[in-house]
Amino acid sequence: MDEGARMAAKKPNALELHVPAPRARPGDKPDFSGWTFPEPGETPRPPVDASAFEMRDFAYGLIRVLDMQGRAIGPWTPHIAPEELRRSLKNMLLNRAFDERMYRAHRQGKTSFYMQCLGEEAIAAAQALALNDDDMLFPSYRQQGLLIARDYPLVTMMNQIYSNANDPVKGRQLPIMYSSKEKSFFTISGNLGTQLPQAVGWAMASAYSNDGRIASTWVGEGATAEGDFHAAMTFAAVYKAPVIINVVNNQWAISSFQGIAGGEQTTFAARAVGYGMPPVRVDGNDFLAVYAVTRWAAERARANLGPTMIELFTYRAGAHSTSDDPSRYRPSDEAKSWPLGDPVERLKDHLIGIGEWSDRQHSEAVETAQESVRAAGREAEAVGVLVEDGPQSRESMFEDVYKEMPWHLRQQREESGQ
Repeated sequence: MDEGARMAAKKPNALELHVPAPRARPGDKPDFSGWTFPEPGETPRPPVDASAFEMRDFAYGLIRVLDMQGRAIGPWTPHIAPEELRRSLKNMLLNRAFDERMYRAHRQGKTSFYMQCLGEEAIAAAQALALNDDDMLFPSYRQQGLLIARDYPLVTMMNQIYSNANDPVKGRQLPIMYSSKEKSFFTISGNLGTQLPQAVGWAMASAYSNDGRIASTWVGEGATAEGDFHAAMTFAAVYKAPVIINVVNNQWAISSFQGIAGGEQTTFAARAVGYGMPPVRVDGNDFLAVYAVTRWAAERARANLGPTMIELFTYRAGAHSTSDDPSRYRPSDEAKSWPLGDPVERLKDHLIGIGEWSDRQHSEAVETAQESVRAAGREAEAVGVLVEDGPQSRESMFEDVYKEMPWHLRQQREESGQ
């Protein structure tokens, strides 16, 4: 055997690179075959002081309370007054109506950008109810429902989106990146993941100063691949910071599906295991389950038992943003096939099932939400929209940068005639 033949015989099999790919692409039939979920009520509810080691298996299941007929089942079923459930459902309807109008406003050229949370409304509504009103929120860009649940004015949200003269952040932020100190809502950042170490640092400061308030932060599953996520997880676990880290797994990070960020090989909740942090995985379209899990995690944090990571398993039914066309990367009817249903319909069915709601009340609530949004829209648009009326005065560009304006900015302002 010559030298070439001997080398060929010794050569190992050619290596192959695995590139995760979704089950279905545009034109394909949506495919959720092979997916299995625990039955509602099947997952036990551990004591609040359970150790991270004892909680490991919770990273791989899915906590569910509502079955697909709207019945609440099992140990995670929370006790929520009917009036609170009705108010939360109305908040979800208001969120959906707000999203629809602002998406349309973008198409009409009134703003440059918008992001809906269609299909994810239960997350913000349930978690806002589970947390205290003064707990600090460090959101990503799809948690507008937190502000709605805390009764932040819709007109003010629209003013920010339109960057008009009444924009509370004076045009400093991309539309939908709200900020409200009064509502304990930290400024949204377009740099994905930055809010995580900020939330952990705030929680550490709260504990250090015996404040009593906890922090909660949200990130999409795609951004868990960012370095900020891992730095935050380390600090939270080491110092037992009173913080809840929410990973909203809505299956798609812009146009790349969740497998690209690691969701094909394991769950995102499993990432908490390596940090010694309790992981919990919950059906994000089940209002009652999201509330119960968040309440459980908040109780841990308030008892100085440290952080919890929650994976909220849901589906982004709409586009990533107004800059996105999901029909280019997934089946157009995939959202309708999502096996865990629509969060609004599921809470509606539950309330009807317990005799605290009706189809007539629901129709009236939908109309009320839409009229509230229309009224807010008229008021905000009367002040101005992005493309009209020079939304911000020129001299404002020199403000809100330094506590005391330095000489060179004063000089520039004088030279500009302001």
